[in-house]
Amino acid sequence: MVLATQLLDWYDKNSRDLPWRKDNDAYKVWVSEIMLQQTRVEVVKDYYTRWMERFPTLEALAQTSEQEVLTYWQGLGYYNRARNLLSGVREVCAEYGGKVPDNAPAIQKLPGVGEYTAGAIASIAYNRPSPAIDGNVLRIFSRLFCLEEDITKQATKRKIDRLIRDHMSVERPGDFNQALMDLGSMVCIPQRPRCQLCPLATLCEAQARDVQDVLPVRTPKKAPLHIKLAAGIVIQSSSLLITQRPATGMLAGMWEFPTVELAEDDSTSERLKTRIKSDLQQEVCVGKRLFHYIHTFSHRKWDISFYQCQWLAGNTISFPAHWLGLSELDTVPWAGPHRKVATVLGEQFTQEL
Repeated sequence: MVLATQLLDWYDKNSRDLPWRKDNDAYKVWVSEIMLQQTRVEVVKDYYTRWMERFPTLEALAQTSEQEVLTYWQGLGYYNRARNLLSGVREVCAEYGGKVPDNAPAIQKLPGVGEYTAGAIASIAYNRPSPAIDGNVLRIFSRLFCLEEDITKQATKRKIDRLIRDHMSVERPGDFNQALMDLGSMVCIPQRPRCQLCPLATLCEAQARDVQDVLPVRTPKKAPLHIKLAAGIVIQSSSLLITQRPATGMLAGMWEFPTVELAEDDSTSERLKTRIKSDLQQEVCVGKRLFHYIHTFSHRKWDISFYQCQWLAGNTISFPAHWLGLSELDTVPWAGPHRKVATVLGEQFTQEL
């Protein structure tokens, strides 16, 4: 197995020093792989460290509340990952005696665990010869074997799965998978791959044909849907008016300032004032715009403006809305750009003390 030998020789000398590689504990591998989905390694490092300080074991996580989990996840985005992780560890405690299953098919049955994560846990924690195929791996093997098929297609992914199984190290499958992760991050990068540094350059058909810059082939993603929003920052007696999003759907259960979606011809102040009055029974006067953010999710883009609102009158607030003290802004999980605004407001409040 020339490919595995050359790859592992390179990995032994060049592997990244990452906090979740200190040991091969299945829970830690699981947490790191879920965090790394859709998120850069450099961002994840601090989140992972803080997470492990608060939830050092699977049992510690299983016993906490969803709201606290979301608070610790805040800023990583794609919050269903955190909810599924919580559900998954609770299932492991209930069904497997607190021990993560030791094979990919069983691991994949846990909430939120796909083929990639199951393969990563099984190979890294239990030394099982299970592929862990993500975008990095698809790109590497597309170039190595000069595959002209679209890597977003299932048939192409199955083909690459077979190629990986043919070349995977039987003795060190976990290191083999992690070596591919590092190679894709450090050398076989999406644009202008660093072929001169690649341990597999002599095996790469794309480089031999000088087509490494045009591979892999993938279907372009659709542009995210543009949505215009307005949010009101309502302050009364050092407290802010906030609302909780529905328990299902996008950013489920997260907290935000009262927000309304705008049509092209809407009057922002009237729509926002009406929304706060009809849904929250609070009368406000909408003032100047304080913040503006463009926040892009996978399928939609929020164009959201935050307005200073003067509180005039109102009835008692009932769940899912309440008044949150300015000193408590870091105690709830915020939805998208609302977190940035809450952070700024919290800093201003601290400076005024």
